[in-house]
Amino acid sequence: MINPKLRMPVHETKAFPITGYLDRFSARSGGRLGAFVSTSSHRFDVKLVRVISGDPNPAGLGLQFEDLGRIFARGVEGRNQEPPLGSSVEIDEAPRLDPASPHTWTVLCWTNCDIEREATILLHQAQAASVKISVTPSGVRGELTTKALEMSVETPFGWRPGEWIRVWLSLDPLGRRITVGVQPPGGVGALSDAVWPGPAECPSGGRLSLAASPSQPRNCFTGKLEAPALLTGCADKPDWAEASIGLAPVAAWDFSQFIGSTIVAGVGPQARPGRTVNDPTRAVVGSTWTGREMCWRHAPDQYAAIHFHADDVGDFGWRESFTFDVPDELKSGAYALHLTCEAGEDYLPFYVLPKRRGPKARLVFLAPTYTYMAYANCFFSNRSPAAQARCARWGASPYNGRDYGSYGRSTYNWHADGSGVAFSTRLRPILTMRPGFVFADDPKGSGVRHYPADTHLLAWLEAKGYAFDVVTDEDLDDEGVDLIRDYAAVITGTHPEYHTEGTLDALRAYIGGGGNLAYLGANGFYWRIARDKARPDLIEVRRAEGGIRLWAAETGEYFHALDGQLGGLWRRNGRFPQSLTGVGFSAQGPFDAGHFRRTEASVTGSWAWIFEGVEGDILGDYGLSAGGAAGFELDRMDRALGSPDSAVVLAVSEGLPATFSVAPEDMLTESLSLVGVPAQELVRGDMTYTAMPGGGAVFAAGSITFCGSLWRDRQPQGPVSTVLENVLNRFLAGSDSN
Repeated sequence: MINPKLRMPVHETKAFPITGYLDRFSARSGGRLGAFVSTSSHRFDVKLVRVISGDPNPAGLGLQFEDLGRIFARGVEGRNQEPPLGSSVEIDEAPRLDPASPHTWTVLCWTNCDIEREATILLHQAQAASVKISVTPSGVRGELTTKALEMSVETPFGWRPGEWIRVWLSLDPLGRRITVGVQPPGGVGALSDAVWPGPAECPSGGRLSLAASPSQPRNCFTGKLEAPALLTGCADKPDWAEASIGLAPVAAWDFSQFIGSTIVAGVGPQARPGRTVNDPTRAVVGSTWTGREMCWRHAPDQYAAIHFHADDVGDFGWRESFTFDVPDELKSGAYALHLTCEAGEDYLPFYVLPKRRGPKARLVFLAPTYTYMAYANCFFSNRSPAAQARCARWGASPYNGRDYGSYGRSTYNWHADGSGVAFSTRLRPILTMRPGFVFADDPKGSGVRHYPADTHLLAWLEAKGYAFDVVTDEDLDDEGVDLIRDYAAVITGTHPEYHTEGTLDALRAYIGGGGNLAYLGANGFYWRIARDKARPDLIEVRRAEGGIRLWAAETGEYFHALDGQLGGLWRRNGRFPQSLTGVGFSAQGPFDAGHFRRTEASVTGSWAWIFEGVEGDILGDYGLSAGGAAGFELDRMDRALGSPDSAVVLAVSEGLPATFSVAPEDMLTESLSLVGVPAQELVRGDMTYTAMPGGGAVFAAGSITFCGSLWRDRQPQGPVSTVLENVLNRFLAGSDSN
């Protein structure tokens, strides 16, 4: 069951003075990006900038941009656009009924949280009349509304979280009676009825909504619904099984069909298909789940429910504010559209891919946009008073997921009922993917992660004079290995954590074909995500069967809705990160760091060239990320988990705080590890080099804070900088990397 302690408070949140999103994270020259902006101002300005550094720390790089207003700058008419919160099912063509005949609307209902205010679970709206069923703190309410009449009746009911119940509303126009009933499974039902004074009729045609009321968007339901139906006749007894005898179906909707899509199947003589809105969670256990099947594909009838949330978000669907045509003169790299108005500013980042016709650099940065999406608007980031005060001093982004939660939560957060957030879309403002966003309290460094942390690497490449292109993991998933095949080297960001089968297959093919990979982070290639290429803006995460996680998928709900595959760690599918890069996730602690110490192999072996120009044994006892090169999350080499025989450890982490601990998936008991060594031996990061059979090689940093130590005293210098420079020079020279 969902842990009630994880339930997140629902509260009013602030609106940005100006914000927006683009329809893609990347484009090529000749391509077009659509921009969707909301602002409180009547007018705003936009101009193009190239992002050089997204770290606002004045003791480090500081925010750095190249002003490209000469290429694109304009004023735009502003409009306020609201975040569309709350998921639902919409059936645009509701059944046409005999207005004078009795009818019953019914649905199975489940919720795991206290009902604190009225929430709509079914609404049938037609021109002449409407009926609505709502749950309230005290029971179930039914309403009939016509041009001349408003009538409601409530059946008291004591809600028990986690229990399925049937609710229904019956109308008898000739008898002028409205009846509302509720019955738990196997329990005693209850109903209430009332007689209205004047003539009225049943709604006919129009539209039918489930879990939300279009006219009252705040009244969205949080919970599961199953088997909605519209029947001919009245259910006027508290025992639903008896009352339903003889009620002929007019229409019903089967949520067990088309689970991986937005389609809601209609069954019955007048049923028309519907659609889900704002991505509620499908592939969830329903009222008939027996526990004998854990995969919805094997028993879809037991997964005939949809889990709705009042805080769900999908594609925001805002009106397009302007478009940007990528000019031919833009080189591949990191860019943003800078929005400004009287009350504030925002950046809409994107990447320009290399031209298909070339020329191309020999080095390409693989931007981990799936990871950016998984952490999008993370509720616990940048929220402490100390972090906010630091942001104000630095001129950094002042926003955080707690105060600006209307823009949707991350897959590291929970819905209001304690269930995990499984979906993330890029078609909404993503405040964590912004230049200047500070993620963590970090007294020793900048506290940036993900998008701004990856600019530590991009700024270093530029300062060192490396020509490089940029592609994203979404592009790699769409186009496969051909996107990167011709590059001499691929470099990752600091946290390439989330991957599809397509991205892993492409990287394996690239390395197997002789390509060189510099994996410059840690906790990479870790979580499996699902993606439907018909809805490319969306990713799904099911945190199943272990791993470091802030929520766990509910029992029976381990398989993704979008692709039907097992969610969780890639190692559960036999795809250990060690087999791809030589290292895999090993340990984690607070946002703190130690350093690396070189091994004997780095001095006497065939890999001494990596350390040419490096003095001493210690690497990275400084840095913009947590103050050191070995910190926060660490990877290790382990042959028992697939590290190739050719993998060599060049340096090992040292000086880690005692608060670091081993990844839970490596432990069998509190003292017995999966690989048979004491747990404390696994609390380490290994910097490694692996020669691959195809002629290429993989350099793995072994730490998520590595790239923060490419800089020392605000310059691209120091042992860590020298090591990466030596590696890239060998990769790009075309020499035998082995």
